[in-house]
Amino acid sequence: MRILLAEDDRIIADGLCRSLRQGGYAIDCAYNGVDADTALMTNAYDLLILDLGLPRLSGLDVLRRLRARKAATPVLILTALDGLEDRVKGLDLGADDYMAKPFELAELEARVRALSRRSSGTSRMIECGALTFDQTDRCALVNGEMLELSARELGLLEILLLRARRLVSKDQLVDHLCGWGEEVSHNAIEVYIHRLRKKLESTGVNIITVRGLGYYLDKPAEERKS
Repeated sequence: MRILLAEDDRIIADGLCRSLRQGGYAIDCAYNGVDADTALMTNAYDLLILDLGLPRLSGLDVLRRLRARKAATPVLILTALDGLEDRVKGLDLGADDYMAKPFELAELEARVRALSRRSSGTSRMIECGALTFDQTDRCALVNGEMLELSARELGLLEILLLRARRLVSKDQLVDHLCGWGEEVSHNAIEVYIHRLRKKLESTGVNIITVRGLGYYLDKPAEERKS
């Protein structure tokens, strides 16, 4: 899942980026409204976390332009403006959720997960053979036992599960796993896929390589028949 954080407070932005990256999300950060608007026009995001008090272009104007382009990107407003009129205006302009500062990190992360589930049209639990992926707690279970995965491996697994039996290219994996300034090569993706494939051996879930094109997750044979 790739997120754009539009936040001019560098301390808040850095803290949120670190926390969300640890959860397996790819995060880009824009510190003003013009950069946020440009990023939204040139990149595909699964979620926008938007401060209203941005310099150069206000958060409301960023939101207004986003919706004028008919973009359906989920938007979570995160702002110190907590008056009733502010909340109503933000939601009426097309925001999906509204959260006031100061905030609790655990609540923000829960709202991010909720918006992710809503936009993908999936429940929080994704089951595939003996494997269960919990999008809320961001963990993978095999027959109820925790599967030890790194943040990168969790991110890869989530993408492949959400697109089960559909081809995902290396470039798409990099785009969903990495934010600006993060360097992950195609060779690194191959290493992560190899490690993840080994850890999934007992589940009946296979990661299939299509040489030169990418990967897809193949469900167990009994699920393919149903």
